[in-house]
Amino acid sequence: MAMMIYLARIVALIRKELLTILKDPSSRALLFGPALMQALLFGYGATFELTNAPFAVLDQSRSEASTEILARLEGTGVFHRIATLDNSDQIAAQIESGNALMVVHFQSDFAARLASGGPAPVQVLLDGRNSATAGLASAQVAAIIGRYNAETGASHPLTVVRRAWFNPNFESRWNLLPALIASLSMLQTLMLAALSVAREREQGTFDQLLVTPLTPTQILIGKALPSIMVGLLQSTIILLVIRFWFGVPMNGQIWLLYFGLIIFTTAAVGIGLSISAIALTMQQAMLYTFILIMPLILLSGLLTSVQNMPEILQWATYANPLRFGIELTRRIYLEGASFRDIAPAFLPLLIVAALTLPLAGWLFRHRLS
Repeated sequence: MAMMIYLARIVALIRKELLTILKDPSSRALLFGPALMQALLFGYGATFELTNAPFAVLDQSRSEASTEILARLEGTGVFHRIATLDNSDQIAAQIESGNALMVVHFQSDFAARLASGGPAPVQVLLDGRNSATAGLASAQVAAIIGRYNAETGASHPLTVVRRAWFNPNFESRWNLLPALIASLSMLQTLMLAALSVAREREQGTFDQLLVTPLTPTQILIGKALPSIMVGLLQSTIILLVIRFWFGVPMNGQIWLLYFGLIIFTTAAVGIGLSISAIALTMQQAMLYTFILIMPLILLSGLLTSVQNMPEILQWATYANPLRFGIELTRRIYLEGASFRDIAPAFLPLLIVAALTLPLAGWLFRHRLS
């Protein structure tokens, strides 16, 4: 009998907790929605498989062998030719712009070397800014060349000579660390901005702030600037560690890097302040931020190439400031890109900032309960 009462109390407690969690529609949405969304994003966005590798061709040989090899590349369904080049001067533009992951180059004496039975190199120029994807593409090209040698019965006359731009040794550290300048600072900045208004609202001081002579715009600036300053300080610390501790060389201009970081951090703070204005408590602000952080990371190109994601997710990345923050830091740090080269990346960041900051300012005044 005592055991039955003991179990009945446990069941009643379990029932009460389940009703508390499931009674509120918003709680139900937060319980099941994010899990479903993140599972889909992990399944489609976080893939290390090479599914789309755009490449350009410079075929100065125009031989039967070079045509056969290119046909095998395109026949995989992974490699898609986007350009046929006329001379070597056009190679740099294809890789620097990010249009092509690699350029396959057959020299003019390729057929003659192959006919003589000596080594006939196939030059593959790769974009080393994404070392993981470039390494996979290089390995697949080498495998295709290996199968060609085996089927023709040649004693390895075809060899792959690879050269990675911006990351000559294919060190994954060179690809990952510059991206952390934007990604790590955003995590902290987003959380700091998200908690700023929610903390005062929970403590009951935000309503007092609204009745002061300060306008919502002044409150917005006063809330945004400290978060932006903290974000830039964190980026500076990460930059110093990357440059002087890990020894990753910087090829770009420091002023351009910080100009990009200011715009990127402003967009991140706009999102954080909007979250803070919506949330009624610090707990809600933290929950909303944690829910948002995972999709932002998955759709940023930090670990996987955006080009390998489904097309609908590629469009979704345009609303993600972290994608363009990582693009800015990688291209400026590794490539030495100029303002003209990276100007298109500023537009999505400015749009995000122009939408979220006024939204936060409006919510400061109207989201009172």
